[in-house]
Amino acid sequence: MSSGDEVVLRVPAKSDYIALVRVVLAAAAAIDPDSRSDRVEDLRVAVSEAVTNAVESHRTAGTDSHIEVRCYTEGHEVEVTVRDHGPGFDPDNVPVVPDAESPERMFFENGLGLPLMRRLVDKTDIETGDDGTLVRLVIDTSTSPKV
Repeated sequence: MSSGDEVVLRVPAKSDYIALVRVVLAAAAAIDPDSRSDRVEDLRVAVSEAVTNAVESHRTAGTDSHIEVRCYTEGHEVEVTVRDHGPGFDPDNVPVVPDAESPERMFFENGLGLPLMRRLVDKTDIETGDDGTLVRLVIDTSTSPKV
């Protein structure tokens, strides 16, 4: 996005800060008077998943660098990026999670974050490499949730 408002957070890679990120980004997304509360809640959950993954990535890498979260708002559109400095991963090699009704789903404790993010927001992009991962989440807060 080229114009609009921007909120930038640099937080320690600790799970204690996930709630803070959720609150700040939800407030920024809800500034538009036409924002639907259910869409803002979808964004809160997706961002929580992205930041949780970033915290875990930092823990795995043993790095104490900060996680950067940026929120751009322009009209009804909200774009959030979450950048970590972990080891990176191949998003195309993330195991496919069985449907919620499937008995095999019981064997998946992890790996639900990416499918959930993709389900909740309008657009999800992931750039990853040896220097970390950038997750980009885009949502139109004035539209109905995806079905």
